Amino acid sequence: MPRYKLTLEYDGTEFVGWQWQANGLSIQQALEDALESFSGEFIRVHGAGRTDSGVHALGQVCHIDINKEFTNNRLKEAINSKLSHHKIAVLAAEKVAPNFHSRRSAIKRTYEYHIINRRAPLTIDVKRAWRISRALNVPAMQGGASRLLGQHDFSSFRASSCQARSPVRTIESFTVIRRGEKIYFTVKSRSFLHHQMRAMVGTLVLIGDGSREETHITDILNARDRQYAGPNAPPWGLYLTTVNY
Repeated sequence: MPRYKLTLEYDGTEFVGWQWQANGLSIQQALEDALESFSGEFIRVHGAGRTDSGVHALGQVCHIDINKEFTNNRLKEAINSKLSHHKIAVLAAEKVAPNFHSRRSAIKRTYEYHIINRRAPLTIDVKRAWRISRALNVPAMQGGASRLLGQHDFSSFRASSCQARSPVRTIESFTVIRRGEKIYFTVKSRSFLHHQMRAMVGTLVLIGDGSREETHITDILNARDRQYAGPNAPPWGLYLTTVNY
């Protein structure tokens, strides 16, 4: 049975997250409905990561096994034709080896978080960025982010519902860049804990507005307690941008 890798872009606003849930439509369900609509069979979609409700993707990856062989372009177009009423698009489809697995084969994931730092309300970027009206010190936030690099126990940045066996993760790179009124947080790691990215950004914003010092990051890591870190940043500023294999 052929296996295909799909690269996806989606706006997470209308969805309850990646994974099937009883309380609303998920991206996984929308994809599986689209696949069944054109193939006539139920096809399970396996994702590289479980994005939360409201989180977006520019380069999410999943894989599927399907009984019939398709050219890459034909499969991409067939799925997209059934997704036209959703803000989901298959950017690329690629036949892969039978042992490829979108989650287990991944060696790096990259997330971005977008903040718009201005007093005026958002119009174009509503539900696509977090607006913060107070001034933010980007060098201070970068200083705090640098203290998160390397391997650490990230219990202080982990959701209580996180099901990962270990809280230890390795941050390969973490940059905070301002371009005009927009601030971009870009983080690369093999894997992330549930809410880790949003908790890190929320904590760095407290450093950016002067509520906390850069050095407090070390104390937060050592505490290994979620109550020591800042609040989660809203989901709508978060993007899964790349999954590397």
